[in-house]
Amino acid sequence: QQSKMGELPLDINIQEPRWDQSTFLGRARHFFTVTDPRNLLLSGAQLEASRNIVQNYRAGVVTPGLTEDQLWRAKYVYDSAFHPDTGEKVVLIGRMSAQVPMNMTITGCMLTFYRKTPTVVFWQWVNQSFNAVVNYSNRSGDAPITARQLGTAYVSATTGAVATALGLKSLTKHLPPLVGRFVPFAAVAAANCINIPLMRQRELQVGIPVTDEEGQRLGHSVAAAKQGIFQVVISRICMAIPAMAIPPVIMDTLEKKDFLKRRPWLGAPLQVGLVGFCLVFATPLCCALFPQRSSLHVSRLEPELRARVREQNPSIEVVYYNKGL
Repeated sequence: QQSKMGELPLDINIQEPRWDQSTFLGRARHFFTVTDPRNLLLSGAQLEASRNIVQNYRAGVVTPGLTEDQLWRAKYVYDSAFHPDTGEKVVLIGRMSAQVPMNMTITGCMLTFYRKTPTVVFWQWVNQSFNAVVNYSNRSGDAPITARQLGTAYVSATTGAVATALGLKSLTKHLPPLVGRFVPFAAVAAANCINIPLMRQRELQVGIPVTDEEGQRLGHSVAAAKQGIFQVVISRICMAIPAMAIPPVIMDTLEKKDFLKRRPWLGAPLQVGLVGFCLVFATPLCCALFPQRSSLHVSRLEPELRARVREQNPSIEVVYYNKGL
C-alpha cells in the first residue's frame, strides 16, 4: 500500500465510513466515533488542521508524514464539526458529538422535575428547542427547508410534547408514583413522531433520491422517504428508552432509602449521571440499528417510478437511499 517515500496512497476512500456499514458492528464503531463527546473539546485550530488534511487529501495532496490512522482521525474530526453538503461549521450544540452531553442534561432534568406543571412545560420546551437546532444542523442538503417550515415543526413538536406530558401527568395522578416517572418518556416519543416528519416534510412531498447499487440516481421516491423517516423515528425513540426507563427505576428505589432522604439535592446530579451513562451507549447503538444507506424493494416504489425503473433497468430488484439521522 505505501508508495516509495512511505507516503500514504491516494486511494483510501474517506468519503465513506472507516468500518463496513453493512454490519451492525461496523455501524456501531462508526457512530461511537461520530458521537464521541470529546470532539467538543477540540479547538478551532485543531478543527482547521483536520479540515486541511481532509481537503488536501481529496485534492490529491498528502500532508507529509501522515499515517492512515491520522487521516481517519482527521476525517472523523472534520465530519463531526462541518456540514457534509454546505461545508459550513455546525453550531456547537447542533453537532452529533454534543448529543450525549446535551441530552444527558435535558433528559436528566425532565426526569427530575416531572412533578410540577411549569417545570414540565419548561424542560419539554428546552428539549424541543434543542431538537430543532439538531435537525436544522443535520438537515439533508438536497431539500432545503424554509424558515417557516422549521418554525411550524418546532411549534407543533413543542405543543405535542407539552400536551402529552401534561395530559398523561393528570391521568397518572391516581396511579403508583413509578408510573408518573415514565410520563416524560411518552412525551418525548410523541414529540419525535411529530417533529421528525414535520422537519422533513419536504422529503414527504417531493421524495428523496433513490439510486441503484452503483449510486446512479433513478429518481425521487416518497415511499423511500416514508420508510427512511419511520426508521429514524424508531431509532430516536429507542435512543431514549434506556436513558428514560432505567434511571427512574433506580431513582425510585434510591429515594426510598435514607441516604437520599437526607441529601435531596443529590437527586438531580445522580439522575443526570445515570442518564449520561445510558446515553453514551444508547446513542451510537441506536444510530446503528438501520444502515445509513437503506434499501427498498422495487415493488414498493410508486407505480410511475417503478414502471420507469423496470423499463430502463429490468434487472434491478432493490434501490438504495440515504435515510438521514
